[in-house]
Amino acid sequence: MLNHLHAAGRWLFRKGSVVLEHLSDNMWLVLQCAIAATLAWIIAGGLVKDHAPFFAPIAAVIALNTVGGERGTNAVRMLLGVVIGIVVGELSIALTGGGYGTMVVAIAVAMTVGVAFGAARLVIAQAASGAILTLAFADGQVGMSRLTDALIGAGVALTMSQVLFPARPAARLRRIETETLQEIVRLLNATGHALKEDEDPSLSTVDRLSALSRPMADLSRAKETSHRSVRWTTARWASSEPLEYEDERVDRLIILSESCLSLARTTAAMDKEERQRIASVVWEMAAVLAVLAGDLTDREARQRAVDLALNAAQPFSESSVDDPVTAAAHLSVQMVATDIMLFAGVEETESVVQALSGEDEELWVPHPRTEAWPPWLHRKPSVSGLRRAFRRRRR
Repeated sequence: MLNHLHAAGRWLFRKGSVVLEHLSDNMWLVLQCAIAATLAWIIAGGLVKDHAPFFAPIAAVIALNTVGGERGTNAVRMLLGVVIGIVVGELSIALTGGGYGTMVVAIAVAMTVGVAFGAARLVIAQAASGAILTLAFADGQVGMSRLTDALIGAGVALTMSQVLFPARPAARLRRIETETLQEIVRLLNATGHALKEDEDPSLSTVDRLSALSRPMADLSRAKETSHRSVRWTTARWASSEPLEYEDERVDRLIILSESCLSLARTTAAMDKEERQRIASVVWEMAAVLAVLAGDLTDREARQRAVDLALNAAQPFSESSVDDPVTAAAHLSVQMVATDIMLFAGVEETESVVQALSGEDEELWVPHPRTEAWPPWLHRKPSVSGLRRAFRRRRR
């Protein structure tokens, strides 16, 4: 009975932690949507009298409720779809006066127009929604107030997402990096357990690959969209160093994940005695990555991870074995440690190699770059401003 209660308590704690993490990650988005919807309602109600401006807050929420780097594109897509739906709905009312048959035709026509233009699914869905809402609330009356509401809602969303509070692409990359590190930790822990229990570690690797593929795909997609999203927001006024720094970390993390997979594969081919010996090292590497995943903005955590990885891998650089499988596994340990240290922030590969061989006793990790936010409060200096500062210094 006590064991069941203990297990239930652990399950509730894990689920509670996940819920709190989701709330923490999305609370700012929820607050932004609520503020934008209210502002759109107030503005639309003040500009156009004697109507319920429901299109404005709906448009604002739909435009904002997406991944940070895609909000501007999402707002434009949403607006295009709503405009198609409203125009089709208004024309349907003008020609037929409304009714169930008109609703069917208007929805079909609005979606067909979106498909004909090769629009995204979001645009097609919004075209149908715009036609539905127009016919449902128009009471047979033609009017352009609904189109005005949609424009106001999209304008408020664009102002919030592109000007006042643009996305923080470097912070978003760090969040996905953390998820990726956590999946790699699970992979290495499962591999270490299989090695210790004399099971086939390759089965654990296959089981964890699908879970690891999702954050890796998210990383690649976020890296592709990050620079494009910054170009059209006030974030372009701030320094580009934090984003460039995280771009390099993403590349390092991809290489690190491949090294960890190689370690899992090579250890699977070792004999029973060697598996038992190397299982603890695999767990050590998992613990090092857990330290990193705890807080990627903390320089001290990065430094501690570098020190732990170095201590764990140094004995394997000094050992010489005749068995090629064991030698490959030892080399994989060194590669994982090397990639951990480079991802953590050590700038020179040569320094890592020297430290592993014992020639360099200490590796130093610089502070990670962080974004200025909001960016319009921390504008990067212009070229003319730098020239003036240089002249003053020379005087």
